Amino acid sequence: MRPFPSPSGRVVVAPSVLSADFADLKRCLAPLRRLAGWMHFDVMDGHFVPNLSFGPGLLPAVAEASGLPVDAHLMVERPAMFVEPFAKAGASLITVHAEAEGAAACVSKIRKLGLKAGVSLKPKTPASKLAPFIGKVDLVLIMTVEPGFGGQSFMADMLPKVYEARYRISRGGRPAWLQVDGGINEATAAPCAAAGADSLVMGSALFRAPDPAALLRRLARSL
Repeated sequence: MRPFPSPSGRVVVAPSVLSADFADLKRCLAPLRRLAGWMHFDVMDGHFVPNLSFGPGLLPAVAEASGLPVDAHLMVERPAMFVEPFAKAGASLITVHAEAEGAAACVSKIRKLGLKAGVSLKPKTPASKLAPFIGKVDLVLIMTVEPGFGGQSFMADMLPKVYEARYRISRGGRPAWLQVDGGINEATAAPCAAAGADSLVMGSALFRAPDPAALLRRLARSL
């Protein structure tokens, strides 16, 4: 498990493994090592969201190829089943959905295992659902697409929720990253950062770019 960074006041990008080239992970991820904050690893069970993705067995390869900490984003109905397997696989932070079964207990379990913990909200879930988690998590994730598939368009009407989440974090007494995931590209990154986000998950826009490393350098200069 690699140490997970604390908020630093700068905006970082977390590349989404969902859009990476699995035929050559090292070639795909290694150039991003000094430019990205950490890797974002989407876990989908086909029930909580209408898609399937990765199990814990792939996570060590992602960590090795990237040289970065990995956040396992559990988009699953019963996250309690997955916390220990992903902790053992080397996740540095595990994010659970507030809408999932036993989310609050999972956050406590993640922290007892010595990992950082995050909580996520789907687009239709109001920011008020963060109340039980603020002050207990290290990351708040606001979804700006309906989770399940990469390459979707950014939902601009989620920006007020990003503002509210930042306000709640600032009043909560515990530093936490505010992450936005869904439709992030060079055009949508700036309004998210202006709304208070300091972590941006970027998948298809990053890995389909002619030079992903150059894209991350441009974002580092502009945000």
